Amino acid sequence: MAKAPVLTPQADDFPRWYQDLITKAELADNGPVRGTMVIRPYGYGLWERMQGEMDARIKETGTQNAYFPLLIPQSYLTREADHVEGFAPELAVVTHGGGKELEEPAVVRPTSEMIINDYFSKWVQSYRDLPLLINQWANVVRWELRPRLFLRTTEFLWQEGHTAHATYEEARDFAAHIHRKVYEDFMVNVLAMDVVPGRKTVKERFAGAVNTLTLESMMGDGKALQMATSHELGQNFAKAFNTQYLSKDGKQELVWQTSWGSTTRMIGALVMMHGDDNGLRVPPRLAQIQAVVLAIKGDEAVLAKVRELGDRLKAAGIRVQVDDRTDTPFGRRAVDWELKGVPVRIEIGPRDLENGTAMLARRIPGGKEPVSLDALVSLLPQVLEEDQALLLKQSRERRESRTSEVSTIDEAVEVAGAGGWARIPWAVLGEEGEAKLADHAVTVRCLVAEDGSVPDADDAPGNVAVVARAY
Repeated sequence: MAKAPVLTPQADDFPRWYQDLITKAELADNGPVRGTMVIRPYGYGLWERMQGEMDARIKETGTQNAYFPLLIPQSYLTREADHVEGFAPELAVVTHGGGKELEEPAVVRPTSEMIINDYFSKWVQSYRDLPLLINQWANVVRWELRPRLFLRTTEFLWQEGHTAHATYEEARDFAAHIHRKVYEDFMVNVLAMDVVPGRKTVKERFAGAVNTLTLESMMGDGKALQMATSHELGQNFAKAFNTQYLSKDGKQELVWQTSWGSTTRMIGALVMMHGDDNGLRVPPRLAQIQAVVLAIKGDEAVLAKVRELGDRLKAAGIRVQVDDRTDTPFGRRAVDWELKGVPVRIEIGPRDLENGTAMLARRIPGGKEPVSLDALVSLLPQVLEEDQALLLKQSRERRESRTSEVSTIDEAVEVAGAGGWARIPWAVLGEEGEAKLADHAVTVRCLVAEDGSVPDADDAPGNVAVVARAY
């Protein structure tokens, strides 16, 4: 009788495969309140690595980290009409505290534009106070009707940046810099994810923004996932909160603003883009464990060699874990590390020790080969970089092979329904066509220029709409 697979095969049921993997790789569990999640240590370790890489890039822009309250007076949300309308269905509101009804209800932050702008209006007085560049790492709550771990949860973790500038051009350029030099650089060079940078349509852009820049990725089933966004807010919030500065000319001027964010959704993207029927495949530059050294049996000489090799790899700058739990069967441990997607396993038993070799198992391309113990320390950095590059190549090839050029709305719907992306001239599609796509659960993921760059305007000549079904 055939042995049952550890995971539901992707081809049989992609959503079930995703849920299986989240659980069996010990990334997260459902929380006690519907739509919430408990992020387990291995999943949180991925988020910590993401945080570290992102935080360094954010700080390179001159942005500083701060923290703002979780609870926001409900009256704040009435100050910018588009913003409150956009978030109204998702709000969680606190009406009682300390055993009595509150004089004013407090909203659990869905995002922090409102409270941060209240303080920006106090902190900005002169052109000397600009630019004001603030980021916070926090949690937010958006009441989610159809939750899915990491992808859509009522509470999730994120970073949100908020900035104020003296001119429109400065704000526009800063939003674009975050889009490409922080988010795209991180996703391509650390997450090994192919992304399409573009501009959201008016219908899809952030509530209260004048422009939203996005990065869209194709998952393993062909659906799109919005990875991160950077928004030009214009002067909408500056007007609502009267955030003004005294210019060099002695005039009172309204500031120009941006906001931008990325979330724990990136962990879900990591699973769906790089995972396979054996589990996760974690990009080496991201992995909190790049190599695990496994003792096959509890032989004292084997255990000593495993620990000694672990120390040498760690000294060489490789993030390594020694697995000497020989009271647990080797096969079970190997499957667990495979599920967790650790890029490299180094397996050592008595026979390997006699031969002066170890078995090198590479998770990303697959396969095993014996390697000299003496060569491992110098070989591994090259192996890890090769596997990092392979993941990016595979994700790009998937997107390119499953993207079609179309000229009609019906063709776009057909391509998206078959698990692909379609590119259609925006002049052909337009807002009416966008509404027709929505009837088929297909959305415009972004607008791009003919040459693949990000357009300067919603209606720039030659704009192309990238359309797909999405998470």
